[in-house]
Amino acid sequence: MEKKKKYKILVLSDLKENTLSVLKSSVSLAKIIDADIHFFYAKSPTDIVKNDNQLSAKRAINESSFIIDKEIKNIVNSFTKDNNVPIKYSFTIGNVKNEIDTYLKENNTDIVVLGKRKSKSLHFLGDNITDFVLQQHKGTIVIADEHNSLEQPKEMSLGIFNQTKSNNILVEHILSSSNKQLTSFKIVDSSSHLKEEPLSNDKKTTEYVFEKGDNAMKNICNYLSKSSINLLFVNRNHSNTTKSNIKEAIKNLNCSLILTT
Repeated sequence: MEKKKKYKILVLSDLKENTLSVLKSSVSLAKIIDADIHFFYAKSPTDIVKNDNQLSAKRAINESSFIIDKEIKNIVNSFTKDNNVPIKYSFTIGNVKNEIDTYLKENNTDIVVLGKRKSKSLHFLGDNITDFVLQQHKGTIVIADEHNSLEQPKEMSLGIFNQTKSNNILVEHILSSSNKQLTSFKIVDSSSHLKEEPLSNDKKTTEYVFEKGDNAMKNICNYLSKSSINLLFVNRNHSNTTKSNIKEAIKNLNCSLILTT
């Protein structure tokens, strides 16, 4: 008998206040699809070393490494104990983008989970890191909102953006476990609105169609921000889903997002 694939979830953290909510969502996802979780943190040496003295620099890095290891271990052990889900972790001190890129290339990650920024001034890892992950990781990316964690998928109001029939196991499991109807948002060319296979034939779906144009995504974001939707599925590969669409959704929506391919 062929061995069932064990999916891999990578949690990228900056060890700020939204870390716990990001881990809650990650644990929930791991239970849904039976996945392994790895918690990863990278810190730039320029945030640790304050002078050019080699000896004091080495001492500062060693001291910081000890503190980081203790902090992550406490967080991970607490979640493992409370949820009965093992979580591995690692951290590194180096160029943050390079370290993330190296991890992604060496570990065949299926799903990357990042925290969603709180406001325009306070955000997770910086927009440049989020953009970097979007460029480097071709699989599923979860942007976990602090106030809309994925702990109880049955009770979540789900939205879909340019999403058609998917073979994504995470999407399928969340859809099948949700008790709520779907709300669909599409951007279409004015010249043609081709009939696409729906994401789910089993759920009642309310569809909103927006004509392609400069304000289409802005209008969708305005509507979603006033709605009760907790989680939005976004098809990254759809012809009418642009990088700017995705950035605008991450920036302006007050819900969690699952970006699929």
